[in-house]
Amino acid sequence: MTGRWLAGIDAGGTLIKIAAEGVGGRILRCFPAGDEEQCGRWIRTHLKDARLCFTGGSAIRLKDKLGLVRSPVVPEFEASARGVRALLRSRHPSVPGRFILTNCGTGTSIHRVAPSGQKRLGGTGVGGGTLLGLAKLMTGESDFKTLMELAAQGHRDQADLTVAHIYEGARPPIPGDLTASNFGRVLENSRRISNADKVAAVIGMVAETITSLTLFAARNEGLRTAVFIGSIFADNPVMKNTVHRYCSLCSLESLIPENGRFSGAVGAYLMLREKSSL
Repeated sequence: MTGRWLAGIDAGGTLIKIAAEGVGGRILRCFPAGDEEQCGRWIRTHLKDARLCFTGGSAIRLKDKLGLVRSPVVPEFEASARGVRALLRSRHPSVPGRFILTNCGTGTSIHRVAPSGQKRLGGTGVGGGTLLGLAKLMTGESDFKTLMELAAQGHRDQADLTVAHIYEGARPPIPGDLTASNFGRVLENSRRISNADKVAAVIGMVAETITSLTLFAARNEGLRTAVFIGSIFADNPVMKNTVHRYCSLCSLESLIPENGRFSGAVGAYLMLREKSSL
């Protein structure tokens, strides 16, 4: 690669996301946060002459460890907002200028995005770290791909108490498949709950938590569209379906853009490009 390439590196608590753009197009790559040496080798090989910009909570530590101390660091929230707008333009051009952005990383951060910038509205410690941590405690498995394969085979209502369980055949006032209590059936049904059921229930709880907070944020801000990003959505249909279902019940348009987890990295190199043009 030549110096005409720009790259953004988003150093998060679970993953390091890299996005590079130049004459050959765009490259997207992920590394586990603990695999900094392999990440460094890849950067030195594939981004040797690229101009780099870092973002994310571990940005300063990572760039120092990689010996890239002169590379700039940009604010994480602004980079994610800038990056997601760029990703949306290509696939979802009808997205309004103002929307809620829910960034589900290791934890979850919720923002209002507008043409003038972004504002953080709040967040929760429930996120991808919760999913992986609870799944590990319950099943002993920590590989994300394996967990997603398990979840696809699981049935949440083996562990979760639904509205239909409470009404026991009577017509409930809200859809019967909605969750009344996460893991509310464990005491009465523990012998029937498989590892697949456990993982599906954990994903459902995380998805419902971040969606509920998003719905409140959208209502408070008077917005009708929410965009969800984060590595937790990659190859995770259980998570995606739960988010879309709960948003649709409240008439909130929900979008989960492809490659949304790279929003921060994309935003970082876009901010570097703008800085260079001044």
